[in-house]
Formats: sequence, C-alpha cells, structure tokens
Amino acid sequence: MTKTDSTDDPLIVSVSGLRGVVGGSLTTDVALRYVTAFSAGLPPGAIVVGRDGRASGPALAAAMIDRLTELGRDVIDCDVAATPSIGIAVRATGAIGGVQISASHNPARYNGIKLFSAAGRVLDAAAGRAVRDRFDTAAPWTAAGAPGRSRTHDAARDHVHLVSDIVDVPAIRQRRLRVWIDCCHGAGSRAALPLLERLGCDTVVVGGDADGRYEHDPEPTEGNLAAMLPRVAAAGADVGFFQDPDADRLAIADPTGRYLGEEATLALAVDAVLSRRSGPIVVNCSTSGMAATLAARHGAPCHVSAVGEANVVDAMLATRAILGGEGNGGVIDPRVVLVRDSLVAMAIVLDHLAAHPGTDLTAWAGTLPRLVMRKTKVELSPDLRGPGLPDGLERIARAFPEARASRLDGLRLDWPGGWLLVRGSNTEPIVRIIAEGEDAARVTAAIDRATAQLVGSSADT
Repeated sequence: MTKTDSTDDPLIVSVSGLRGVVGGSLTTDVALRYVTAFSAGLPPGAIVVGRDGRASGPALAAAMIDRLTELGRDVIDCDVAATPSIGIAVRATGAIGGVQISASHNPARYNGIKLFSAAGRVLDAAAGRAVRDRFDTAAPWTAAGAPGRSRTHDAARDHVHLVSDIVDVPAIRQRRLRVWIDCCHGAGSRAALPLLERLGCDTVVVGGDADGRYEHDPEPTEGNLAAMLPRVAAAGADVGFFQDPDADRLAIADPTGRYLGEEATLALAVDAVLSRRSGPIVVNCSTSGMAATLAARHGAPCHVSAVGEANVVDAMLATRAILGGEGNGGVIDPRVVLVRDSLVAMAIVLDHLAAHPGTDLTAWAGTLPRLVMRKTKVELSPDLRGPGLPDGLERIARAFPEARASRLDGLRLDWPGGWLLVRGSNTEPIVRIIAEGEDAARVTAAIDRATAQLVGSSADT
C-alpha cells in the first residue's frame, strides 16, 4: 500500500485501487496518472468505465475517458453503474479491463478508482502491484496516432438478467413481497429497482436518485441507519435493504425494523444457497463464524481467505466454491460475477422467503447461530511500527496458549466457541482487533487481553 500524504488527507493506493479526498489528495492529474498506469499494462482492447453517483464522478469520468481515447483505447462508457455491474459489463462486451470511479462507503468528499481484469473481477494482488509500481514511477505518456472511440453501454440490463437467472422468479412474484430499500443516492438504484420490479416486489424506495446527496453517512452500519430503520416497519415491509453507494455491499433489517446487519447478510445467503445446492463456500478471516457454522449444518466445507475481495475470489476459484463473500455485507455468486454484489444478496434472500411462505425474515434470522462480535482498533504508535507490530502479535499469541494460531492475515487465534483476529489495516495507520464468541463477557475479555499485549503491557485480563 502506498500513501501520498496531504497529512490529514492521505491518498490511499492499494493493489485494488486508490481513494482520496477530491480536490485534496485526489486530483484529476492523480486520477489520470493512475488510469494511464493501468492502461499501460494491458494488451490491446477496450476498457469499460463507470461511476457511482458522487457529484465529483462526471468530471473524473470525462477526464479518464478522454485520456484513454487519447492513448488509443476504445472506451465502453457505462455512466452510473453499480460496481458489480461493471464487472459484468467487462465480460459481456469482451473488454480487456474496467475502471469503476467510486469511494465505496466513504463520505461524499471522497472518490476513488477500482480496477477490473478481463475476467470481470477486481485485480488480483500481482496485477494490482504492477499498476501501483507504474503509477509511482509516473512515466510520461504519449498520445496514440489514432485516438480510440467511446460508446455507451447499459450495464444494468445484463446484471438484472443474470441475477434473475439464479432465483425462482415466478415464485418470488407470487409471494408479492413488500421491500423497503435505501439505495443511498448511489449507483445501486440503476440495477436494483429494475430487478425488484422484475421480481414482482411492492417496493418503497429511499435515496433512489444517483446524485451523491447522502441522507446519512453512507456506510450501512446500525449507527448510521438509526433514523432509517423505523421506516421499514412503518412501511409494513417484509424486509429492509440498505445498499452502499456503489452497491457491492448490503445490510438488512427485518419487518420490525431490527438491524440484522452486514454480517448477517452473508450468513443468510449461505443458509439459503446451501439449502438448495451442495458445494464449498469461502469467507475471509474477519467474517463472522455464522457462515462456517451454517456450512457445517449443511455438510459443506468452508474455506477461509485473507481479508480483501480479491483474496476471497482467488480462494473461490481455487476451491470451486459455489458462494463466497465478506462479513461487510458482500456476497459473491460466481454464476453472476466474481464481485461482491448487493443484488445477488437481495435476490437470494427474497428467493428463500418465497420458497418458505410460512416463514418471515424475523423467524428465519432467529435460526442463525447466536454469536457476539466485538471490534476495536489501536493506533500505530511509533513502537508498533516496523518490527514492533510482529513482536506485539507474538506477545498476543503467547497470551492465548489454548488457541490455535494462524498467520494467514495478521494473527488469528481460534478456540472452541470463539476466535480473535489482529491485523494491520490496509487503509489506515491502525491495527484492528476483532473477537467473536457465544459469551459477550469472554469476547470483551479476549479483546482486552489482546490490546494489553499489543501495546506492550503484561497485564492479563
């Protein structure tokens, strides 16, 4: 990961893309250098370009399209489109890669770029590092003798058809479910609303204009959605859906307006899919154990990857998984696209409800494993930088002699009925600590013990 500082406004450059404050660390010049570095490593072919609904998106998209065509690239312009829609568009058009302009769940002042390979997935680590290296070098570029051409493409149409193909559309239409959805003034409305119409849902829409004028902080956490949740019950909805601005993540509320959360999204999808099909699943090592427990109930293997969508996809391909995802509300179904997809999550949930007309979402959610997850973070003080962090992780491992240790991504410790993960953030100068188990007091105690060891204390809680 590379950081170009504007002190409190760092430009975050990782293997999957970049993100920064528009007009601050993220300027048009920075965006053009990055997309030029991406294009320079690709063979001949067209590049798909899309964006979420942020106000800064049109200008960035226009500048990038101009640069790519100056480089001799043909551009397939999807305008406002969900991130998974861009992955689908890359495959559908035979493009050589894709660029999505989005800062995902970050506030409106941010924007960013996410890159896709010809397979319609986010770049893997090796490809992403190569782009980052070329970006850091900032090599000069030269306009092609013959400029490329730009044409438009409706990315939502193929997306809706592919998602519809994995569920029982007539059964969902017959159930006539009432859906309350917050599209968060992002790109999700472009595909989600046609999908819900196709599924015959009675839909109540909030934030359907893709204008980036967020009514709440855009990350779909319980705190950010506090004012929205009562509106689900007030509308008499069977389910409440909450997308983030680029629609790769989904949070869910039940008919009472109770926040089931992002972790529950993947768990519900795992339960629904494995009730109909057999095969392995993949989750990352920071995802709730609900998914693994549900997989075991259905007799399916659950594989664990490092954190990050690209790592989950790599593991899915290696294990031929039928479903994967992350506990941030991202569900990946390879029948649709190898990208986290809120539409996939919505369709799977609605399909399961339609197949079990005697069960509502509240009752279904009540069958999920009852686990308590706690999260905290520790700022990287000078003594935790460099070799200090590995030393801190070793102290933590020694403080949990009863646990099985894995260093797949940071340090993960597993014991009967619980686990703890300590890992450095890829986007902030912090260490994240997550613990989960059946007993809240033990979960809190585990986090306290790990935190004390990380900062160098011998205290044992």
